[in-house]
Amino acid sequence: MKQVYLDNNATTQAAPEVVEAMLPFFNNLYGNPSSAHAFGGQVQKRVDQAREIVASFFKAQPWDIVFTSCGTESDNTAIRSALRAQPEKRHIVTTRVEHPAILSLCQHLEKHEGCSVTYLAVDSQGRLDLDQLAESITDETAIVSIMWANNETGVVFPIPEIAEIVKSKGVIFHSDAVQAVGKVPIDLSQAPVDMLSLSGHKLHAPKGIGVLYIRKGTKFSPFMIGGHQERGRRAGTENVPYIIGLGKAFELASAHLDEENTRVKGLRDRLQEGLLKAIPRCYVNGLETERLPNTLSISFEFIEGESILLKMSALGIAASSGSACTSGSLEPSHVLRSMGVPFTCAHGTVRFSLSYFTTDEDVDFVLEHLPKIVARLREISPYWDAEMAQG
Repeated sequence: MKQVYLDNNATTQAAPEVVEAMLPFFNNLYGNPSSAHAFGGQVQKRVDQAREIVASFFKAQPWDIVFTSCGTESDNTAIRSALRAQPEKRHIVTTRVEHPAILSLCQHLEKHEGCSVTYLAVDSQGRLDLDQLAESITDETAIVSIMWANNETGVVFPIPEIAEIVKSKGVIFHSDAVQAVGKVPIDLSQAPVDMLSLSGHKLHAPKGIGVLYIRKGTKFSPFMIGGHQERGRRAGTENVPYIIGLGKAFELASAHLDEENTRVKGLRDRLQEGLLKAIPRCYVNGLETERLPNTLSISFEFIEGESILLKMSALGIAASSGSACTSGSLEPSHVLRSMGVPFTCAHGTVRFSLSYFTTDEDVDFVLEHLPKIVARLREISPYWDAEMAQG
C-alpha cells in the first residue's frame, strides 16, 4: 500500500543524515561532556559545535542556546522563570490559539498559583489585534508569550513587531516557535525576543530534544536544579546523541529553507487549489493571511474530520484533524473556535502539513482520492441532505 505522510506538524521523520550523525555517540564517543578527561573533552567539543550551528541559524550567540528535552519543557521553563525572577509580578499575556504547552500551563497557574492571564482573541483569519496586545500589558505583567506560527492553521504572527511592542513596555517576551523553525526565516538579531522555544522532532531531528533560546541579559531562574550543565541554566547530563542530531538537522534546515518556501509551498498551493476546485463547500482556514509554506487547514462542511482521516488512513494517507474530537470529546479545536469557524465546518477540518520529503506523487494521490471520500461521506450525512434540500 502506498504511504503518503502529510502530518509533519505533528512530527517529522528523522532525516537519514541525522541518524548517521548520532550513531557514533551511542557507542564510540560515549564520554560524559562534563568529564575532564579526553573521553569527555572530545564529546564536549562536538556539543559545542552543535550549539554553534543552532545559534547561527537564528543569528544568535552560542551561549544563548540551552538544550532541553522538548518544546513543552522550554515553554514551561520560560514562563515559570519569568514568574520566579519577578515574584512581584503575577500577570501573563498570551493568545487563545496557543499550543496546550502554553495554554494548559497558564490555566494551571491561574487555578493553583494565583496568577492572572489575559488571553488575546484572534479574528476570523487568525490574526491578532496589536492594539489590544499593547493595551493588555500592565505594570503587573511578568511575561508575554505568543507563538511564532500556529500549529493548526499555519498562520504566522508578526513576531518582530509584536516583540517591539512588548519590549517598549519593559516586559519579557517569549515565543513558542516550534512550528516555525525550519519553515520561515527567524533572525533574532533583528527581533527583540527574550526567549524562544523549539522542538527537534518538528524539523527532522529525533523526539526528545529541544532548545530554549535565552537572550543575554534576560532575567532567568532555572527550572531544573542540580549540576552546572548548560551554564547553570538546565541541570542534568546532556543528551549528547540527540544534541548532535539536532545540530545536523539545523544544517539541513538551513540548506532546505529556500526549498520549503518554493517547492514545498508550491506543492501545498497545488493541493489547496485542487481540493477547492474539486470539492464544493470547503474552505481554507487562514487563507488571507501569511501562513507557513507547508501547512493547509481545510474545512469540509457537514461531515466529520475524523471520518475523513479514517478513510484516508485506510488508503495510506496520514494527516490530522483540526478538531480536538478525540475519544469522549465532541468539541472542535480551540483554534477554530477562537477564529469563529462555523460548527458545520469546524468538525470537518483536516490539516495537511508537508515537508521537503513530500513529492508531487503524494499530492496527486490525495487529489485523486480525497474528493471521492468527501462525496461518499456526504451521501450518508443527514446534515448534507438537509442543506441540499434547502438549496
